[in-house]
Amino acid sequence: MTGTITHDPPPAAGGRQSGPLIVTEDTELLDDLLRLCAAAGATPEVHHSVPAAPASSGQRGSWEAAPLVLVGDDAARRVRGAARRRGVVLVGRDQDDSGVWQRAVEIGADHVLMLPDGEQWLVDRIADVAEGVGRPALTVGVIGGRGGAGASTLACALAVTSAREGLRSLLVDADPLGGGLDVLLGGETAEGLRWPAFAASRGRVGGGALEESLPELHSLRVLSWDRGDRVTVPPQAVRAVLAAARRRGGTVVVDLPRRIDDGVAEVLAQLDVGLLVVPAELRAVAAADRVATAVGMVLRDLRVAVRGPYASGLDDREVARLLGLPLAGEVPVESGLLRATESKRPPGASARGPLARFCRGFWERALVETGGVA
Repeated sequence: MTGTITHDPPPAAGGRQSGPLIVTEDTELLDDLLRLCAAAGATPEVHHSVPAAPASSGQRGSWEAAPLVLVGDDAARRVRGAARRRGVVLVGRDQDDSGVWQRAVEIGADHVLMLPDGEQWLVDRIADVAEGVGRPALTVGVIGGRGGAGASTLACALAVTSAREGLRSLLVDADPLGGGLDVLLGGETAEGLRWPAFAASRGRVGGGALEESLPELHSLRVLSWDRGDRVTVPPQAVRAVLAAARRRGGTVVVDLPRRIDDGVAEVLAQLDVGLLVVPAELRAVAAADRVATAVGMVLRDLRVAVRGPYASGLDDREVARLLGLPLAGEVPVESGLLRATESKRPPGASARGPLARFCRGFWERALVETGGVA
């Protein structure tokens, strides 16, 4: 059982934080809390009562400075006079003790949590402060209106451009039949984990551990597919992995398949913006309309990126009008892109090229719209 009392937990800054402060004399409760901290990858500080502030002038004690304080119900009386702060959780075991709510108010707790029911919530909360969770990554999905529309090329170029601009960047290949974005980036032999390694993921995946485990190519991290037989990952694993990626901040770009299964639906639910890449021809527009209908059932912000050359009577605005979607712009044709890929240079590698300029403009507008990234 968990319950909210008054206010929000303290905001977490970027970067790794210190562990939580535990205040209790209950040895069984302490064992449980230490176990949950270990599961969340955090090392706590433990005291029987409110720790005294250090003697040095102007320095805050761990009660004030800790990103999260876990107070055992046995210690509520001993911390009653402590300075009020956010991020205090009163932890107990007796589900039938109605007095716990009064004790929580007396110490200014944000939350009342009863074990074992609230264990998963508490692990997630501890992991948040251990990772230093701030603003989630600006997450963009790219999907083709028809086969061969160039969605994978645009997704790679967006991620490469983001990394070149100095943002923490992750490129996710959500299309197991697409041939592998690591190949498009020239890094199919790079060391690191691929999607099948995360198939058994449940609950929470550590954002830092995820980032460090993935191949690094062109200053960005890439989650792609291996060359094995597995072509699906359970939806709960997709949800956990993408949530971990978003917690790291920066940008996440996802290359999406045109078929919408349960795993893709999990991705769509976490996207901020979707880009539907549509060649400017009538058959492509007709096919894209069906894709847009399916995607739009989950994703609110879907925009069309039009790719030439244009069929007679069509331009980018007309394609957007026919689809009833906002226009993200015209994706330029970049000469020499195939030769660049064969030479291991990824799409968007040339900072002065038209594709990189399109991507840079997209990120500039998107960052203004969302208020920046962590």
